[in-house]
This record gives sequence, C-alpha cells and structure tokens, in this order.
Amino acid sequence: MIKPTVGRIVLYVPASYDSLAYDAGDKLPAIITKVWSDRCVNLAVFDADGKHVAKTSVGLAQPEDATPSGGGFCEWMPYR
Repeated sequence: MIKPTVGRIVLYVPASYDSLAYDAGDKLPAIITKVWSDRCVNLAVFDADGKHVAKTSVGLAQPEDATPSGGGFCEWMPYR
C-alpha cells in the first residue's frame, strides 16, 4: 500500500458522465489536496486545457486493489 499525502500526483479516471473526459479512457493529472484515508482523497484535477476542478472524497485505487469499473476514481501514476 502506498500512503497518500498532500501534494502527491495521481491520475484521475473520470466517470463516463463526467464533463472532464474528452475521450473514453482519458486519465487526467491530479494533485492530492486532502487525505481522508488510505483510499479516499480530495483532488485538484486538471483537464486537457490545463483548467482545474475540485473533486472531493474520491476513491484511491491502491496497486493491490482490483481496478474499479465506471470511473470516478484515482490511481497512482505508473513509474517506468
């Protein structure tokens, strides 16, 4: 498990109904602004134009978790 902390960068996976997603499957950069738990955070999400929007109480999928379906969650960025 990776401990979330304020300021860390994650990828936000928008839900299909979310106006942030231009294309299905888009993942958007986000900064953690508040940590509620190891699996729940608040985010500043940046769209493809660089504008940001606040998202609160967003689920954080940890590496050992199954990928949630439907979007509306965030995940850790892959490092290669």
